[in-house]
Amino acid sequence: MAMAKAAPFLLLFSTAMAIQLVLQSTVAETEEVDEWFQNLQTSKQTVSRLHFYFHDTLSGKQPSAVQVAQASNTDKSPTFFGGVFIFDDPLTEGPEPTSGLVGRAQGLYGSACQQELGLLVAMTVVFTTGKFNASSLTILGRNAALQQVREMPIIGGTGVFRLARGFAIAKTHSFDFTSGDAIVEYNVVAIHY
Repeated sequence: MAMAKAAPFLLLFSTAMAIQLVLQSTVAETEEVDEWFQNLQTSKQTVSRLHFYFHDTLSGKQPSAVQVAQASNTDKSPTFFGGVFIFDDPLTEGPEPTSGLVGRAQGLYGSACQQELGLLVAMTVVFTTGKFNASSLTILGRNAALQQVREMPIIGGTGVFRLARGFAIAKTHSFDFTSGDAIVEYNVVAIHY
């Protein structure tokens, strides 16, 4: 019985502690953003060139991309029009899956073209090592997946890449038509402060 009476107090106490932690975190983040903004006025643009491989795996027991939606006629479409996939793909230094991990590409792509395999891609590239660790770039655009080389815009970023803009050149390294698995080479140019 005493425990039952204490439960609301414990809930209130733990809620108050959680709010305090969030407020402390928010104040620290606000101060960091304010400092960054003050320095922005005297900062110079930096151009970063990045190179990595994107491993999109639809097959096997642990795929990195899964279909989450489709239109009623998607299965009849030669371009898989209306199919939508969510992905969490590893990014590596080289084309081999065992190559050093540099980050992850997380987002979604959907078949948005009825004439060719044209994907609408919304992707966040999250870096997990090196000088860009914990920073990210966001890519949003059309990916004509069966063309050997294609270009997509960088529309923003976080961390080192705040206010980023630029482009990503994607080049198919390998593609398995049976499984849909692909390894794609990315060359990225990002302008940031």
